[in-house]
Amino acid sequence: MVHDQFTATRRRLLASGAAVSAAVVAGCIGGDEGPGDDGLLYTQEVSPDGEFDPVITFDAYSAQINNLVYDGLYEYDFNLDPQPKLAAGEPEEERDGERYIVELVDGAEFHNGDPVTAEDVVHTLTAPVEEETQNMPTFQMVDVDNTEAVDEQTVQIDLEFPYGAFTELQLVANIVNAEVREDDRDTYITDPVGSGPFTFEDWTSDEYVELEAWDDYWDDPAPELESVRFEAAEDDAGRVSQILAGDTDAIATVPPEDWDQIEGEEGIEVHRTESPSYMYVAFNCNDGGTTDPDVRRGVAHAFSIDEFVNQNLGDSAVPLESPIPPLVDELGWDFPTDDWADMSPGYDPDEAQELLDGAAPDDWNPTIIVPPDDVRIALGELIASRLDELGYDAEVQSLDFATLGETYVTGDADDYEMYILGWTGGPDPDVYLYNLFHEDNEGISQGHFYEGSDDFHDNIMEARETVDQDDRRELYIDVVDEIVEEVPVMAAYSPHNTIATQDYVRDLQPHPAVASNPQLVSDENNVSIDDG
Repeated sequence: MVHDQFTATRRRLLASGAAVSAAVVAGCIGGDEGPGDDGLLYTQEVSPDGEFDPVITFDAYSAQINNLVYDGLYEYDFNLDPQPKLAAGEPEEERDGERYIVELVDGAEFHNGDPVTAEDVVHTLTAPVEEETQNMPTFQMVDVDNTEAVDEQTVQIDLEFPYGAFTELQLVANIVNAEVREDDRDTYITDPVGSGPFTFEDWTSDEYVELEAWDDYWDDPAPELESVRFEAAEDDAGRVSQILAGDTDAIATVPPEDWDQIEGEEGIEVHRTESPSYMYVAFNCNDGGTTDPDVRRGVAHAFSIDEFVNQNLGDSAVPLESPIPPLVDELGWDFPTDDWADMSPGYDPDEAQELLDGAAPDDWNPTIIVPPDDVRIALGELIASRLDELGYDAEVQSLDFATLGETYVTGDADDYEMYILGWTGGPDPDVYLYNLFHEDNEGISQGHFYEGSDDFHDNIMEARETVDQDDRRELYIDVVDEIVEEVPVMAAYSPHNTIATQDYVRDLQPHPAVASNPQLVSDENNVSIDDG
């Protein structure tokens, strides 16, 4: 559950004057890994921030590495169903959903030979709250005073309130080595000790991460690959050039405009799967012209998100009418998506003109801030051009992720009246509605500062503290109805996860969860290099 790529690490680096590379030079990609070496060179679209401690990791690209170095109590399969990993079986629920008992498997070990114990699980689940890390909202339902190890192989997890998504979200957390981490937290960030199939060997900021297969991996199957090297090319053209030239074994996120070319290239395979990611246009409801819902509706009527997705993303994404991605809805929620589509302010330039002329301030010239991402820059420029046609002068500013992360939470109209961001979520609506709309997270994970109706925030919290899915569904319908009608945030699209591989890379397929890519070893796949 991570908010794009900006994190505290990048903010600290920039504040201290340390350099943060915006891209990796294409010529640096490559090296000794490749066909015949039984090692995989994987090119990410963004360099990891370098905090490889799951208690504090908040970017998807560090999390992708963590998921190979660590194991969780449970892990998502390719259908986003949690499957036991360090857990011996399903959790036992007690006290009407306020307590879970989990038994650990026998024989699980960390890379340094320490056994994985219940104390490690307790520390993993309570440390984000006790240390107030950026992951605290994810774990704040955990009762840190009463969560404890019953014995070495049994953990009792108490909750402050029943939380219906606990087994699907929190229990998939990567389990840290509590003793090693507590002994030296600073070192643990870049020298992690996990229990996963790969050991963490080396890392150079903005250059590479080296992992090696753990010969003594406690679980089956053991990895087929001998090593994995992560490098990054934040420029889309750079990644495309590398896969076409054979300078990398696999790239993440195939640019939509290059899909046909790469797919038609002999010796390269392209893979795609639906994801639970959510991209959106948020409005500043705290200050400026966009505090008026008619201005927000006018902007939403001024352009067609369906046409934008079709022209800019093609088959690589689907348009959205709500903050709930289709993949999440399909997991048994059956939300009234057709009703939300009908309620959404669709493309209607005449209506846009009437609403803006009646509600926008004189000489309104809003600022739209966007990340350094080609598609979202294009979306910001589309909105600005449509507003220009209606007589309003909007400015689009593309900010690096660190600056964007500091700016979109100020609530100051001089900084922004709209921002375009994304959220990498999980298989439950709470991930989106609590983190991105509840007032608890104003100035943290959301910068729209939407006050809402009397019941808006209460309904989000009540759904969070309710176990029954039918009751939660009804509460969420009320919340989303209001979001669609009042437009504090306009849903944009859900991008698919895509990977391109050389054809000698076997069994690599994209996982629906961004942070689980690349999934290299599981009960369903085991990636290898064909020496043939």
